[in-house]
Amino acid sequence: MQFFVNALNDDAFLLDLEAGSLDEVFSATLDHLVSRDLLNAEHRETVRAALWEREKVASTAIGQSVSIPHAYVAELKQPLVFFVRLRKPLNLGALDGIPTRFFFILLGPVDYASEHLDTLTQIARLMSDDEFRYELTAAHSRSDLLESLSRFVKRHTEPKVSPEKTLEEEGLVFSGRFFGGVRDDFARRIVHYRDDWARGWCGKSFSAIVFLFFACLAPAVTFGGIMGAITNQQIGVVEMLVATAFGGMFYAALGGQPLILLGGVGPLLVFTGILYELCLETGIPFLPMYQWIGFWTALILLILAAFDASCLMRYFTRFSDDVFSALMSLIFIYEAVKAIVYLFQESFGNESVNHDKAFLSLILAVGTFSIALNLSRFRRSRYLVPWMREFLSDFGPTIAITIMAIIAFIFRDEIHLDQLAVPGSIRPTYVEPESGLPRSWIVDGSQLSPQLKMLAILPAFLTSVLIFLVQNVTSRLINNPDLKLKKGAAYHLDLTVIAILVAICSIFGLPWLVAATVRSLAHVRGLANVEEVLLSSGETKERIVHVEENRLTPFLIHALIGVSLVALHLLAMTPMAVLFGLFLYMGVVSLTGNQFIERLNLWLMDSALYPSTHYIRRVPIRIIHIFTFVQFCSLVALCLINLSPVKWIRLTFPLFIVLLVPIRYLLNRILPAEDLKILDAQTDMELDDEELHWAG
Repeated sequence: MQFFVNALNDDAFLLDLEAGSLDEVFSATLDHLVSRDLLNAEHRETVRAALWEREKVASTAIGQSVSIPHAYVAELKQPLVFFVRLRKPLNLGALDGIPTRFFFILLGPVDYASEHLDTLTQIARLMSDDEFRYELTAAHSRSDLLESLSRFVKRHTEPKVSPEKTLEEEGLVFSGRFFGGVRDDFARRIVHYRDDWARGWCGKSFSAIVFLFFACLAPAVTFGGIMGAITNQQIGVVEMLVATAFGGMFYAALGGQPLILLGGVGPLLVFTGILYELCLETGIPFLPMYQWIGFWTALILLILAAFDASCLMRYFTRFSDDVFSALMSLIFIYEAVKAIVYLFQESFGNESVNHDKAFLSLILAVGTFSIALNLSRFRRSRYLVPWMREFLSDFGPTIAITIMAIIAFIFRDEIHLDQLAVPGSIRPTYVEPESGLPRSWIVDGSQLSPQLKMLAILPAFLTSVLIFLVQNVTSRLINNPDLKLKKGAAYHLDLTVIAILVAICSIFGLPWLVAATVRSLAHVRGLANVEEVLLSSGETKERIVHVEENRLTPFLIHALIGVSLVALHLLAMTPMAVLFGLFLYMGVVSLTGNQFIERLNLWLMDSALYPSTHYIRRVPIRIIHIFTFVQFCSLVALCLINLSPVKWIRLTFPLFIVLLVPIRYLLNRILPAEDLKILDAQTDMELDDEELHWAG
């Protein structure tokens, strides 16, 4: 890319030019060239007229937010490339309808047009690289631009990763050594450790911290409250908040993939409730048994990490990933809808009760969801200036929570709403019936007999399978190539950290934590820079260009949850209906980009209007529908298992997730292997160039 190096070395570039028209761009460019003796002042108007003559034929805006004006006149003796980045983009009528921000102005002698064809090819190659285009936007100086170009060259000259070892599968190759996978993960991630903390100091991180503080606090309090109800308060809200705060900071500092957020999840909540019921029926003290199950679980997870068991995730394909992701999203949507429906059942089941509470709760929940969803899409709006659109998009969920909380506050004297249920002080939730005092923070596991301690291995096996699957499937989803993460995966190291956390939480009678799928995906999207993709059908689709991978945001998110323990009275002012709306928003947004959900839409769509996606163009529609139907049946089965009134069925939920693998491989006997390979592709990078345009 010597042409770009020459432009930078010749001082033939302008960054963040304030220009309101193409004429101002040309004028500033030519003035700069004259001031640097790169163009004779007497030739200025001739070149300017030639540039405009070319624009009259057709706009030189080619898409991807790029324009390539060019002029060839006899007065010029040497070729020249001038680069301009505007502070605010201009609408120049590009084919993709996206405003233009980057200009590569080509100047030269009359006979040099053909020589510039190579330069045009290089420009197209440069600007089709997502990471380079992002870095080009963020550069502040000549050195930043040169470093960006150097990284581009390095990316495209280093040996390519083989198809069998994509970035998403980088940590899924057996090392053949004891704790070899853990050591490889550590070596891969430690080189980025300092940068992980430095990258967190940006505007996107701040918006993500504010949004995800509420997004993580709401399920922590909700799941903590539910766990308290099903365990007779032996593990309650305080324990969940303490575990989430400490576990989240511990994982952010030591975990291999810090973008994963830890928390309580529905399957673990169900398992804990069933375990309490079994202990109650058999007369076994719950917390000591819970502690020993946790110890055995931690040991099993460490053994799995030591022997690279996470490599088994290679047998999980997009088929199982999309079903699992949809299930986790539906759990959030289900919990939000169930809570609102319960308010109406409570209201209309009692004729003496005013219905205003139910209706206001519905308004607050739907309002939070609608405002957050619409503001998150405001980046694509034509209204306001770019930085305002970016701000509203990044802070959409936070703005929604604030607006709806204010509305609830206005009606506080007229309508009593359910608010965030939090305790009054930081102490264990359970109170000993004999003394009337809270239980000790440290659980006394010595109460169990040696036989019961050994018996704890059986439920620990199921717990280990569940944690192993949820953690690793979430890691696969986070490291999907579509999300454009660059620093590598760390499946084995993450499992080791989770094992240590399970042991620590068991000592103190705290709930076990694992990767929270919906919150983790929301975290990545909150830190992502996106661009709009225009498909040939005219539809638009957002695509991630770059993610600010860092440890600061997850650490501060969970630190704020810890701080919230000393400000419980303030949290108690937040209406639960607003948090239900946030639940609904997170569940719906997490379905975005799920190919399974996109294919479900085809069932209701006119076949003549199907989008021109890579799999629709290459796979027969009948095969697509069969593949989607099998996924749909699998999802329905998992939902029914989660909702089953029979506790033993719910307890075996992890085993049914494992069954997704053989179900997928049975399809190999029914459907063509080549079609399945296309449908199971982990990334849509095989889309043809003519199918889409990118906007910077």
